[in-house]
Amino acid sequence: MDERGALIAFGALSQETRLRLLRSLVIAGPDGIAAGSLAEQLEVSPSNVSFHVKQLERAGLVSARREARSIVYSAEYDALSGLIRFLMEDCCSGRPEICMHPLAAPCCQPGEGAGQ
Repeated sequence: MDERGALIAFGALSQETRLRLLRSLVIAGPDGIAAGSLAEQLEVSPSNVSFHVKQLERAGLVSARREARSIVYSAEYDALSGLIRFLMEDCCSGRPEICMHPLAAPCCQPGEGAGQ
């Protein structure tokens, strides 16, 4: 990911509903979540979800697909990994051993991880 892409991604994530939406999609995994279920989970209207997903799609962080009569949204894990790599590529003045890889941290410990 280049600097322009990172700026677009961070711009899309700089709104509370969009950040919550993306986190919910990351938690859901590659199968994603149907739009209606996502709206219920976030306690917002389906039109609100659609509006915010469009911003995340433009940033390349979310994708949508049709399954029967539903639209299912999924996180774009490659783009998210690219954003993390962009932030960490110059870590600690070329001494990456100082920086713990962000995905190597234990998740889902009491008081940490998903949903915390």
